[in-house]
Amino acid sequence: MVTTKPSKQRKRLYQAPLHRRQKLMSVHLSKTLRKQIGKRSMQVRTGDEVSITRGKFAGTVGKVTEVDIKRLVVYVENVKRKKVSGKEVQVPLRPSNIMITSINLDDSMRKAIVDRARK
Repeated sequence: MVTTKPSKQRKRLYQAPLHRRQKLMSVHLSKTLRKQIGKRSMQVRTGDEVSITRGKFAGTVGKVTEVDIKRLVVYVENVKRKKVSGKEVQVPLRPSNIMITSINLDDSMRKAIVDRARK
C-alpha cells in the first residue's frame, strides 16, 4: 500500500538517496523543445538555458550555473540578491519553478538520451 500522508511524503523526499534525487531534478521543456525532442521533461544540467516561471524572478532567462542534488535546488546566472552586508549571492530555485528553453548537448550520454527520445 502506498501512503498519502503528507508527512511521510516529505520524509521520503528529504531522505531520498542521491540516485533518486537525480530523478527529482526533472524540469519541464518549452513547447518548441517538446516538439523537437518528443519528451515533456528532462533532468536539468549545468549549461542549460532556462526560463523562470514562478516567483520573484518570473520571466528571467539565464544559464544554469550549478545544480545541487543534495539540496534539490538549481542556481541560474543573473538571479541574485543582496545580503545585509552588501554581498551578492545567487538565489536557489526549485526545479518545479523553471522551464528549459535550450539544452546543453556537450555530454555524449545526454545526446544519446535525446536521440533515443526522438525515435
